[in-house]
Amino acid sequence: MLRLLHTADVHLGARHTDLGERAAVLRERQFTAFRVTVDLAVAEAVDLVLIAGDLFDSNTQPRRSVERVAAELGRLAKASIRTVIIPGTHDVYDGASIYRSYDLAAMARTTPEWIAVLTPEQPNVWLPSLDAVVHGRVFSTKRGPKSPLEGFDARSDRRATWRIGMVHGALAIPGRTDGDEVVFTEEEIAGTALDYLALGHWHSAIEGRAGNVTYAYSGAPEPVAIDQDGAGQVLLVKLEDRGGRHLVSIEPKRVGQTRSEKLDLDISGIQSQPALLDVIGRHADSNLVLEVRLSGLLPDVLDVDLDEVERAMAPSFLRFRIRDLTIPALPEGSPPPPDTVIGAFVRDVEGRIAELEKAAEGNGSRPIAATQASTEPPAATATAATSSAGPSVQDPAEQLADLREVLRLGRHLLEGRPVTL
Repeated sequence: MLRLLHTADVHLGARHTDLGERAAVLRERQFTAFRVTVDLAVAEAVDLVLIAGDLFDSNTQPRRSVERVAAELGRLAKASIRTVIIPGTHDVYDGASIYRSYDLAAMARTTPEWIAVLTPEQPNVWLPSLDAVVHGRVFSTKRGPKSPLEGFDARSDRRATWRIGMVHGALAIPGRTDGDEVVFTEEEIAGTALDYLALGHWHSAIEGRAGNVTYAYSGAPEPVAIDQDGAGQVLLVKLEDRGGRHLVSIEPKRVGQTRSEKLDLDISGIQSQPALLDVIGRHADSNLVLEVRLSGLLPDVLDVDLDEVERAMAPSFLRFRIRDLTIPALPEGSPPPPDTVIGAFVRDVEGRIAELEKAAEGNGSRPIAATQASTEPPAATATAATSSAGPSVQDPAEQLADLREVLRLGRHLLEGRPVTL
């Protein structure tokens, strides 16, 4: 049996120029997650740590920062745990590579036997004591000239029982990842005959199987962007030989402090802004990035100032955001006569609302609030892919909400009543 710890996309030294005074806080959180990862590897007594690219956010780092990393890698070596690293697309192995400028093994006061960096010149490392070979498919340029897995078949290497691969790049999604720097396909993964393929580049964890090959993205151990979903963990991977069958099991382990959550609140059950603040306040957590999404019918008498809510709640969270997905309730009272201006207006807008609702029912759509809440793309796809821009089409739920608001405001204005915008 072979036990691995797989991590990637630590992005140590990221500047986070958009975060102002919070940038230093997030940088330190990222290093803390790396240190906790080392703690976990030692506590679990794993055989091997894999770092699948972008350990550093760039090739320009102060020596002191590199020394801190080397000290952590040295802790692994002292615990008789080997580490294998591949460059990524941020710490790319070009002429200015940080891995050319610094010898991590020497800085950690150990040898390449314990800390190996795989490069185009050294594409694999044989670990006889572990009966394993680790293959790193790496380029010396940020943009790969071809797939890193093109034509690769680990069966040609017969030095060891366990065949492990490492790649930093994007799993091909037609129309989404075509323009990424390094792209490969599931068919190519299946053709490698690897026991396990450790991937980096996507900051959200995801695992899969192509043919007989198990592959996984570990995701970033601490979110690289403060509101990033799906990050905050590393993967414990166990490889077992049972009667000649190679079995792979993966166990996620949380190491990051930052958590990101979405909270859906039905506004119809909330009577006032102070009541809304009270409900949100129950989730207060300095490590939490919280997005509150208000849904349901918004009573005409309920006055909520979202800017005030955000200002009031911001100190209670690492970051706080509130979105209004409510459907404005229609004014109460009898409808106006159809032969009046206001009656014609109401009849026209209500007719358009009815058409949209009928069309939604015919398409088997879910309720409006649910439809709007589910439009976020999968985290891994959103992190990895660059979607092509095209014409913007308004969501049917948004159209219905807009028309209800038009009807509400129009009736108020035409009836000469106060309007709340």
